[in-house]
Amino acid sequence: MNSVTVPPKGDPGLSLEEMKEFVKNHFEDFVNRKKPEVAPVNFSADFLDHDEPSGPQVGPQAAITMMKAAYRKWPDLHVTVEDLIAEGDKVVVRNSWRATDASVRKKVEFHGFVMWRFAGRKIVERWATITEPHAID
Repeated sequence: MNSVTVPPKGDPGLSLEEMKEFVKNHFEDFVNRKKPEVAPVNFSADFLDHDEPSGPQVGPQAAITMMKAAYRKWPDLHVTVEDLIAEGDKVVVRNSWRATDASVRKKVEFHGFVMWRFAGRKIVERWATITEPHAID
């Protein structure tokens, strides 16, 4: 594993409700509206993604690269936020993802949990887990 530095703790700069709204808006823009340009706005420059598929990554670029690949693989990708819990400087999300796999034209679904940490009105860390996509009717 590459050596990564955890962004420093800091005041999230947002209330619990504001953090939850921020996360909902982030998913809506970054995934559903396919706007990768929101990553550098929503993530700090030293953003640490603990669970990037290629291993822990610093900065928003890895997330942008990952989502652009997802947009190509699943052109109609849509995430639904099922639950949001906020405490301290963190928001935990349970979500459902649905899409059509462009290569085989099959509808798929997968589910996940994401925990985001905030400081200075930005997302500074991410931990995530998702299920394998499975075919749906």
